[in-house]
Amino acid sequence: MSPGPILLVAADNGWRQQLVARLARERLPTVESATAADLVRTADGRAPGVVIVAVDRHDAAEALSSIARLRAGDRKTPVILVAGAGSEALAVAALRAGVSDYRLRTEPLDDIVASVRRACPTSIGAGPPVRVGATSASDPEPEPLLGDSPCMREIKAYVAKVVAADSAVLITGETGTGKELVARLIHHGSPRGRRPFVSINCAAIPDGLLESELFGHEAGAFTGAQATREGHLQAARGGTVFFDEIGDMGLLAQAKVLRVIEGKPLYRVGGRRSIALDFRVVAATNQDLEQAMAGGRFRMDLYFRVNVARIHLPPLRERTEDIPALVGNLIGRLNWQFGRRVRCVTEPALRRLMQHDWPGNVRELRNVLEASFINLPQAEVDEIDLPADVAARIGGRDRRGRDDREHLLSVLAATKWNKSKAAQELRWSRMTLYRKLAKYHLTTNVTREPVSPRLHEEKRLRYASGEVKTG
Repeated sequence: MSPGPILLVAADNGWRQQLVARLARERLPTVESATAADLVRTADGRAPGVVIVAVDRHDAAEALSSIARLRAGDRKTPVILVAGAGSEALAVAALRAGVSDYRLRTEPLDDIVASVRRACPTSIGAGPPVRVGATSASDPEPEPLLGDSPCMREIKAYVAKVVAADSAVLITGETGTGKELVARLIHHGSPRGRRPFVSINCAAIPDGLLESELFGHEAGAFTGAQATREGHLQAARGGTVFFDEIGDMGLLAQAKVLRVIEGKPLYRVGGRRSIALDFRVVAATNQDLEQAMAGGRFRMDLYFRVNVARIHLPPLRERTEDIPALVGNLIGRLNWQFGRRVRCVTEPALRRLMQHDWPGNVRELRNVLEASFINLPQAEVDEIDLPADVAARIGGRDRRGRDDREHLLSVLAATKWNKSKAAQELRWSRMTLYRKLAKYHLTTNVTREPVSPRLHEEKRLRYASGEVKTG
């Protein structure tokens, strides 16, 4: 059975009609509703493929209540919440209610459409997430920049200005902050967006192969050159060349690249005919290029060539209010990757994620969530789904493997193994309680007989090593 139409719930008639028109351009049928009160009734009658609910501050509680009621009878339909004004409290409440993705009404309508594509790829023919590496004009559009923190709002506004120009761009920021994503957004939104985007890892090309890789070579130019091959720069004709980690490029390579950027003729290795080039330059680095120039490791003339428009991406620890939106987006993508229907991250797990300083930034956040998916969570990603090493990194759960089981046994004994009372005492859901019982192999025949400290330590070590299992 094919998925149904999109159910759009929005009180703002003007914005609703704009989104309906934008979805119609994508040939996506839409059913409209002005209020969230009849969300469940409308969904039952139409069996939607995706639900979009737009809320303002005054009707957010009613909308979230309606979404929770919808989720009680339907755990599969993706739900996208579009907030008039973002807040951490609303994002957390939305994830708890079962929202699949969390967006802001101030974002472009194209971003809402991209969220629909991620949420229900089978209904609209969306493919997998955007690849990393060289792309062609036929590749899907990149992910939008997520987050409504003040610094991200400034970056989005500046990127919109940079897109319209054809100037060189330098993107700086720590590893994992999304530098290549910004480069792709700049290319995709520019007049060159239908031409190739070629990503070059500057740290991965040794000086001896630089000319052949970037400029190409003629047949017979050197041993092994059996056919003529065009280089990466020529392959980007009319498009954008992204010099990733340009700060790692050697001085010899910098000189050769500078010559081409300045408009000097390009010759293939072994060639005599010059090749005209036309591409935009976008570069990125996690290094301090000013310091590298002072140390003689980076050419000043190349620096001023690439540093025309400057975009600095802040680390995730400086914009933790964006984590709920990032988590919602990543869960949607991981559901597609793993074929799952996970709705959200529980509130305790989300608090743990927001307390971490994320040295690996968004890339590390994605890796943590992917590791949690490997543990096959049910409807929600809870703290128990986080692997032990990951949990220790993002909140110091270093004693949990030893103490959690003992604490659970203590509460079960105090409540005479009444699971409802134990869950209330522990402030867990019954589902979390059952999953922990399964994890620690606990059954009603487990006792807590007094043992000597030495014997207790020996048993603990045997349990930890897997030599002995309980239950």
